[in-house]
Amino acid sequence: MTKITPKTTPIYQTSVFTFEDLNELELYFEQPGQQYMYTRYGNPNSDELAEEVNKLEEGAGAVVTSSGMSAILTAVLAYSQAGDHVLCAEEIYGGSAALLSQELTRMGITVTYVPSEELYSLDSHVHSNTKLLLAETMSNPLLQVVNLERLAEETKRVGIKLVVDNTFASPVITKPLSLGADMVIHSVTKYLSGHSDVTAGVVVAGTADASERVKQIMRVYGLNLSPFESWLAARGLKTLKLRMRQHSINALAIAEFLERHPKVKQVWYPGLQQHPQHKLARLQGCGLFGGMLSFRLEDNEEAVNRFMRALEHIPFAPSLAGVSTSISHPLRTSHRSLSPEQQQKLGITIGVIRLSVGIEETVDLLADLAQALEEV
Repeated sequence: MTKITPKTTPIYQTSVFTFEDLNELELYFEQPGQQYMYTRYGNPNSDELAEEVNKLEEGAGAVVTSSGMSAILTAVLAYSQAGDHVLCAEEIYGGSAALLSQELTRMGITVTYVPSEELYSLDSHVHSNTKLLLAETMSNPLLQVVNLERLAEETKRVGIKLVVDNTFASPVITKPLSLGADMVIHSVTKYLSGHSDVTAGVVVAGTADASERVKQIMRVYGLNLSPFESWLAARGLKTLKLRMRQHSINALAIAEFLERHPKVKQVWYPGLQQHPQHKLARLQGCGLFGGMLSFRLEDNEEAVNRFMRALEHIPFAPSLAGVSTSISHPLRTSHRSLSPEQQQKLGITIGVIRLSVGIEETVDLLADLAQALEEV
């Protein structure tokens, strides 16, 4: 029979792998990584995805998980346990805050949220049992850019680990490990996969020891990703660099348009020169600013609804980073779990709309936004 060599890795849609005898089984335990036994422990498709993301992030090892949330859980548990204390940047994805405040506190892990203006001076927040700081490269939803090199220096100074959620930026724009972070996480659901058809996460470790720890957590907690979703995400990953360039081109054009529009009160996008971290974003992002932006209409629910209903090609979808443009509403979706006081302090009001800019023709996106804004 002619040898078959597939160009693309096949889908290993199996829960278990077979062995010839006990000798072959022992080889599995003696030589890890040479063979597979059970898909919760490892599968060629999930390993391929993890290895490709690890290369992009220049890590020491990675593991893919069942969702972005399970990636956050894995990263936090890699460095902390009951009785420990963790820090989290105040402006963070609402799901991350809910995990820390509502669930991990039940496991005996305490959390303190650090205001943006205190992020680079942690002495007053660090205790003897503080283990890590969780932050985002670009914050969700108001696109504040963290100086990762400076933050890494500060976390090392106070003796804690830095875990960075790099979902909004992607490794095409920023590589946190190269700037001093200890661990990087992504919701693969978003840019890495890129087509709104996968739910997945990934944790990339900066050291071999940390890599083994996150793999152990994934296996024991059963946070593994299925073979089919691993295959889909690996396929999407192949166009990441091309997609990120077009996302960034479109987002900058839209941000500049919205900034000039009389119905728009404020725009948050690192590519705008008026953005407070514009220079940092340009340096840290290699000249690309990503596909995410937020803007504020008047703080009136009916005005927001009129705008949403008037859009003809841009749907209201509470997620982000697909090839098709969509809008979301942070107050009612991603940051719904925050208290009114937290929402107000962060500036997440009823008029704030998050725009995930796709890779469509720029002129078509601008036209749809323009006609919808006329209805506000």
